[in-house]
Amino acid sequence: MAKSTDDCSKSCPIDQAAREAWLEKARQAGQASSAPTSVPQTPIPIPQQDRPKKTRPLALDREISTIPRADPAVSTTTPNPSSTKVANNEQETGSDAKSGNWVYPSERMFFDAMKRKNYDPVATDMTAIVPIHNAVNERAWKEIMDWENRFAWSRDENKSCGGPRLHSFSGDSQKLSPRARWNSFLGYQEPFDRHDWVVERCPGHGTIEYVIDFYAGKDDGKGKGLSFYLDVRPKLNSWEGWKMRTWRLMGL
Repeated sequence: MAKSTDDCSKSCPIDQAAREAWLEKARQAGQASSAPTSVPQTPIPIPQQDRPKKTRPLALDREISTIPRADPAVSTTTPNPSSTKVANNEQETGSDAKSGNWVYPSERMFFDAMKRKNYDPVATDMTAIVPIHNAVNERAWKEIMDWENRFAWSRDENKSCGGPRLHSFSGDSQKLSPRARWNSFLGYQEPFDRHDWVVERCPGHGTIEYVIDFYAGKDDGKGKGLSFYLDVRPKLNSWEGWKMRTWRLMGL
């Protein structure tokens, strides 16, 4: 674990406005929710955590993620200029010095960030929201890596530098992706959050943008807590995105 009191917005792949949506879902763990049938139905179980009976200081420990971070200072690629702006507007490295990976926020950082945005966070909620945040982001990266490793050409493009890295991110829980909007027309529940991540491949091979829709599952009543479903896919704002989506649809 790393320790820091830096601003969470400078070092973790989740935007400020989305935190309230995540907290709300953590509080609604017992309520029903259904993801569209097009969403991979492999839940991410999040264990229920009882609130501490006594107030304790918010933890300062930070977990180092498994998500490699592209260094903006030395990056040789830029996101597609014709695409929606996806940037975390960071000036410092914001990564673990040893691994180079993104570092997740501590309980204190989550709480302070929400206070600054005029939300009304409850300190004891942090014991639930921080593990949820970390687990779901780890699954999102795993799904992206599944896409990146699926095709021979993308595997080749990621060989020389040790694999793809997360270049930048943004979140907008109020903006539905085209797929989510279509599914809502069909009567399915809307995702509670949306992220756009820019993934950098090895030098000379540019970036590929991914869209992630987050759906909350239902508590199964067996003590496993709230589950999440993620719909992760390349965005259709580039030839690469169209090619990857088409080949997967064809089973190639």
